[in-house]
Amino acid sequence: MSDLVLFGFLGEKAVNTLTPLWLVGIGAVAGLAIVALFWGLLAVVGRVPGLAVVRRSADEFWSMIREGVLFYVLIVALVFSGIGLLGTLALRPVRDSMGVLAALGRLHLVGTRVFEVDVPGTPSADTDDEVIPPPHPMAVEFRGTEIRGLRISSSENISLSHEPDAMPGSFESLSVKADEDFNFRRQPNSRSPFQDGDVSELYIRNLGVDEAHVRLTAVTDVIYPEVRAVPIVALGLSGIVLLYFLQYTFLPRLSAIALATFKSEVAQPLFAIVVILGVSMLLLSIYIPYNTFGEDIKMLKDSGLTLIRVLCIVLAVWGASTTLADEIEGRTALTVLSKPVRRRSFVIGKFFGIAWTTALMFVLLGAVLLAVTSYKMIYDARETSNELPTWQACYLEMSSVVPGLLLAFMETLILAALSVAISTRLPMFANFMICFTVYVLGHLIPLISQATEGRFEIVRFVGRFSAAIFPNLEAFDTQTAIAGGIAVPGSYLAVSLVYTLLFSTVAMLLALILFEDRDLA
Repeated sequence: MSDLVLFGFLGEKAVNTLTPLWLVGIGAVAGLAIVALFWGLLAVVGRVPGLAVVRRSADEFWSMIREGVLFYVLIVALVFSGIGLLGTLALRPVRDSMGVLAALGRLHLVGTRVFEVDVPGTPSADTDDEVIPPPHPMAVEFRGTEIRGLRISSSENISLSHEPDAMPGSFESLSVKADEDFNFRRQPNSRSPFQDGDVSELYIRNLGVDEAHVRLTAVTDVIYPEVRAVPIVALGLSGIVLLYFLQYTFLPRLSAIALATFKSEVAQPLFAIVVILGVSMLLLSIYIPYNTFGEDIKMLKDSGLTLIRVLCIVLAVWGASTTLADEIEGRTALTVLSKPVRRRSFVIGKFFGIAWTTALMFVLLGAVLLAVTSYKMIYDARETSNELPTWQACYLEMSSVVPGLLLAFMETLILAALSVAISTRLPMFANFMICFTVYVLGHLIPLISQATEGRFEIVRFVGRFSAAIFPNLEAFDTQTAIAGGIAVPGSYLAVSLVYTLLFSTVAMLLALILFEDRDLA
């Protein structure tokens, strides 16, 4: 038995809460395995003569991890990996762990597939004699339990079944009329029209005189589609390591500035204050009654994302002010630039250090928010005496937080880049005021643009000028999607990432222009 039920209903709650976190843990285990494999590959390739750069990178790989942001990220990954390993090998406090892992191996076998075949007609079908057409095989490849939708079209009346001996009109067969599509969409607790196991052949009986062209479109998915979290987490974790490795290897001077900035920011009391305040408020949000008539989970997600975004923006603006403006005023920047470090590497390195610090904060607080969201579903069910939510429902609510975290991080990067540009010329107080103004106006840009339409030309010009100058930060807000229970599509995240990179690049170009002729003496 793979379910852990220690104290009756309490055990059920633990199982449904931990299973979504267990999936993240399995992804973390896979990600760490990819990182270890990558290091081993570097070590092997580095032994080839003439590849001194690769050999040096392999030798410095673990020192790179110990010194920077990867150390803290991997600690979080190890915590989740412990949950994943314990849930799989020891206590198994999850639902059907072996079944979920088996679904992982079938992800590449599901999707939308089209099968076609021509079935000869029955010449005597127009006579008075009752003739049962012979079954004609149709090669297919899917599993009955994985069918989510079917569309069958035929140019003649046909009978289709997975049994060769099934008669037309029987319980085991499907009847498809000529030129009328047969559609099947699987509902919860409904049965597949075919056998539950692997289906390699279907048998078609052509009830018409002419040849029938049969087209079958099968939409399949694994029994546990939530298992897609495993490769996503694994690729995300290994992608962070790879990105940091590329920066460390090919931009050594910039990386040295970024590492020094990161260490300085993590050592600041504000960093510890933000972590403690964020974790405390997120944990407290579980027990706050929002009085929303069953929609408390939406309020928790919205307030949690807002809290993380605001705390990280404050941390980013503070970091830009203390590491750039204060160093310029205190002549520390002059000392750094007296070494073989260009002003370009100095400014961009500062931005990278702040970006990595902010990314770490999102990882720490985001991990807490995921766990809190998973447990909130169980807590609300207990408080309202409702039916215990399934682990799939807990996973659905937990996974819907991830796009919000990514969008909030993109918004923070934009403001961090802008803050770095401002810090090259202005002190902390002015930096905070300008960034606060940009934050407020950036969220009002859609309203300003809509309100100025149809007005005087000068009013429209002001609205369009504001939309061109200020970033549209409202595009990074997921409040509407959370309220409507709408999933944020991946294409929207991709477009938002491109917008973030473009605006951050423009802000950094402005920072370089402002800093290039700054008198540091």
